[in-house]
Amino acid sequence: MNAAHRTAAPHAAGPHAAPVALVTGASRGLGLALAHALAAEGWQLVITARGAAELAAAAADLATVTTVVALSGSVVDDDHRAHLAAAAERLGGASLLVNNAGTLNGAPGPGSEPLPRLADFPLPDLLEVFEVNALAPIALTQLVLPQLRAHAGAVLNISSAAAVVPYAGWGGYGASKAALDLASGVLAREEPELRIWAVDPGSMRTRMLQEAGAGEDISGEPLPEQVAPVLLGLLRDRGPSGRHRAEDLAALEPGGIDPLPTG
Repeated sequence: MNAAHRTAAPHAAGPHAAPVALVTGASRGLGLALAHALAAEGWQLVITARGAAELAAAAADLATVTTVVALSGSVVDDDHRAHLAAAAERLGGASLLVNNAGTLNGAPGPGSEPLPRLADFPLPDLLEVFEVNALAPIALTQLVLPQLRAHAGAVLNISSAAAVVPYAGWGGYGASKAALDLASGVLAREEPELRIWAVDPGSMRTRMLQEAGAGEDISGEPLPEQVAPVLLGLLRDRGPSGRHRAEDLAALEPGGIDPLPTG
């Protein structure tokens, strides 16, 4: 069952005064960092994630800055996707859809292997990986497309290097992201008035990366808060549709990936 949370910043302007972004997987990691970056630039937000408690905490923090509608649930659920699209419509219609929700193995929980070999990948779990990482983003995009068309908006699909490089152990995840990449490219051809981006953010200091390499030292990787502004440069500049890498986008910025402020 979905849990809803809606708050508005006390200083927010009149209804529908700000653009609306719908962000999936927004309770932590890159999704949360993108939500914060968008809020700082005046966007209203519809956010979702499976973990209700983490999502509520994220929404409470974001609500000090902007209007937020938080709906917990799985993007694989048809009704949940419909609720998300309707929430964005009530705020004035989405100008941006960020498909960030993802899963490594489709079977989170104690005892599940983060990166099973394809030869051993349980097929129900592999199906879940494709549903979360590829099918659900396509289905949610279908629902939100009328809103995006009305605003000449954009879709930001979070991809991975595993979509193009055959890393051992990353077959299920990488194949699902490759499917999302191709779908993004096709949609860009079919919707030339929109911007459709598939972006590889690179390795980041996130829970997902740590789960993928249990025991590995990832302290040298950038934080999502450092990568999010680079990705949103595509939005500010209305960069061309296509597949992009964060490291290439950062190279175009004067300072590259900015360090986090200290103090």
